[in-house]
Amino acid sequence: MRRAAVPRVFLLPDPERLQMSDPTLAPTALLDSDHPAVAAFAHEHARGGGDRERAVALYYAVRDGLRYDPYRIDLTVPGMRASTVLELGYGWCVPKAALLAAACRAAGLRARVGYADVRNHLSTERLRRVMGGDVFAWHGYVDVWLDGRWIKATPAFNLELTERFGLLPLEWDGRSDSIYHPFDKSGQRHMEYLRQHGAFDDMPLAAIVADFERVYPRLMAEADAMRRADFMADVARETR
Repeated sequence: MRRAAVPRVFLLPDPERLQMSDPTLAPTALLDSDHPAVAAFAHEHARGGGDRERAVALYYAVRDGLRYDPYRIDLTVPGMRASTVLELGYGWCVPKAALLAAACRAAGLRARVGYADVRNHLSTERLRRVMGGDVFAWHGYVDVWLDGRWIKATPAFNLELTERFGLLPLEWDGRSDSIYHPFDKSGQRHMEYLRQHGAFDDMPLAAIVADFERVYPRLMAEADAMRRADFMADVARETR
């Protein structure tokens, strides 16, 4: 009597074991992809038929769904968490990058955070005064693993802000790097990349804080006053 063939069973990898073996999928204290709000955000926005489509959808959800505000900087662990951006509805480049990376991880997409020092020619007078110039240290972006390579995505400036400043919106197709344009719509200088810090599995908060205290002593001293100022009101006044 011939024995019936036993069907082969393919088991998907256990998510927790996969996260333990790959830090670019694992939650951390700052990239808290296991937070219920981050998981819900990823579930709502990571739509599409493949990894690229889902990553791109998350990029635009973070870029435009959470407004950019560099006045309200809170360098504590709670203030820098990905989930805090969702709670507040705004963030500057570093926590917005943390949110995109965490949302990607929550959706099963490998992601890490990257940083560079940039010269931003388009900021407000108030921000230039407290920073002592136009160099922004530790500007944040995200690396997402797609089609066998890391691809950069920069979700900081929401569409409304780019339109106010006359900037070219920073688009992302999941195939090529999304990094800041060197010039704005009128051909004026916008952004220069000065130094790359590299990519990290978790936000190097201690290094960021140490450099901010060294480079931006006035910003750190006036952080409370800056948080009471209105970034978009300053933008509206200076771009009339």
